[in-house]
Amino acid sequence: MSEIDGALAAERGAPVDVVVVDDHPLFTRGLSLLLPGLSGGRVRVVGTTDDASAAAALVRRHHADVAIVDLHMPPPGGTRAIAAIRRADPMVRVVALSGLAEADAAIEALRAGAAGFLPKTADPESLVRPLLAVLDGWSVVPEALLRQLLEEATPAGEQTIADQLTADERRLWRLIAEGASTVDIATTLHVSERTTKRLVAHLLRRLDVTTRVEAAALAGRVGLEKGSTGHTRAAGGWAG
Repeated sequence: MSEIDGALAAERGAPVDVVVVDDHPLFTRGLSLLLPGLSGGRVRVVGTTDDASAAAALVRRHHADVAIVDLHMPPPGGTRAIAAIRRADPMVRVVALSGLAEADAAIEALRAGAAGFLPKTADPESLVRPLLAVLDGWSVVPEALLRQLLEEATPAGEQTIADQLTADERRLWRLIAEGASTVDIATTLHVSERTTKRLVAHLLRRLDVTTRVEAAALAGRVGLEKGSTGHTRAAGGWAG
């Protein structure tokens, strides 16, 4: 095993620190108790807050890997909290939660920088599988929302985007569209995870999108050609 392969294998099993931003104490406590056990000790809830304005500081203080944010919180609200978290640390993965099936709110959260959007149910255990997928580098959204993103009208000029990218950038875009995690992309491209994150961030800027979900939806709309990695599909579409 090479030095890079060994490092990637070690990081794959590394513990993940999570903060929860939610003003429902029973829900927060449920997640805090369930996530460590159901993830085999991989996930640690290191901080919680019921104040959206304190979310970014909480993430910085605990050097969190993931933030779980309820969209429907008192002002400044969950969407602004997501944006503040992403400004404070662009590498933090943010998952937006909502008890209401609001496509507009979900899309707004994704544009603010969330890596995924999940319905908030009375049973926190039902969120564990998709949350763990996010921890593994996937972007997750409900199937209906993903379909809506894919079916949105293509803005003028999108059809030429792929032609403006290099072959390496198109390859990376296909990997993102197929739902490849950061670890998988790093392994495929034979680069470090840190380099992979920089490459992904650069590509998202080139595509004028903010999240992998949007990049995958755009790939579907412009008909990004199939490559050696297989058929293009939306990243992290979650169907229950």
